[in-house]
Amino acid sequence: MEIITDPFFYLVAIPAVLIAGVSKSGFGGGLGVMAVPLMALALSPQAAAAIMLPILCLMDIANVWAYQKNWDRRNMMILIPAALLGILVGTLSFSYLNEYAVKLIIALIAIGFTLDHWFRGKKRGDEVKPANWGMGSFWGTIAGFTSFVAHAGGPPVSVFLLPQRMDKTVFVGTTVMFFIVVNYVKLIPYWYLGQFGGANFGTALVLVPVALFGTWLGLWAHDKVNEKLFYRVCYTLLFITGLKLLSDAVIHFAKI
Repeated sequence: MEIITDPFFYLVAIPAVLIAGVSKSGFGGGLGVMAVPLMALALSPQAAAAIMLPILCLMDIANVWAYQKNWDRRNMMILIPAALLGILVGTLSFSYLNEYAVKLIIALIAIGFTLDHWFRGKKRGDEVKPANWGMGSFWGTIAGFTSFVAHAGGPPVSVFLLPQRMDKTVFVGTTVMFFIVVNYVKLIPYWYLGQFGGANFGTALVLVPVALFGTWLGLWAHDKVNEKLFYRVCYTLLFITGLKLLSDAVIHFAKI
């Protein structure tokens, strides 16, 4: 089985997988969007996404075991059908996708949403918003599409779920259940499009121990953070993620 042997790849891939594991299992997955951009420093974004998908699927299994009784069914009913539509759109437009344009869109959503919460949210008294079918279908479709392109579904899902102010464990559990469906469905088009060829799958297996350690670390951290601080951390991570994606897109377009 082929694997990537470039030391620089592992220098960026190990932190990327570790961050993804901690974020998915402890804080709802928002910062996991940084994994593909970090790996893309050493290889193509398409190869990075293909390597990360089996790793994410493995993390999802461990997280489902941990959060199997703590997730919101109404939100899942709203988000999943829309996400499947988003994956279909991503699959059909695979040959035409501009990854950096997608990153720019996600970045603006993440940054704008966080700034709105930080500044206007205080004036509104930080009111709780219910799960709405219209908004949920919109953000679910965006999440499915961006997840297919660059495993970047976390920010759109967070934009929909965070204003509901649900219990922190239910919030993370809902994202866990959402992404185990989305990621396993993505295996089909990724395989069909030949994304697991060459050294991609073998390299993913090499990174499995890092993924498992990151997942354990996230579960440990989740139990140590109180709910108020948890939401502050989530919004901060979402903002940092947006800045990272924005810088990636701006640097790319500046070179054109």
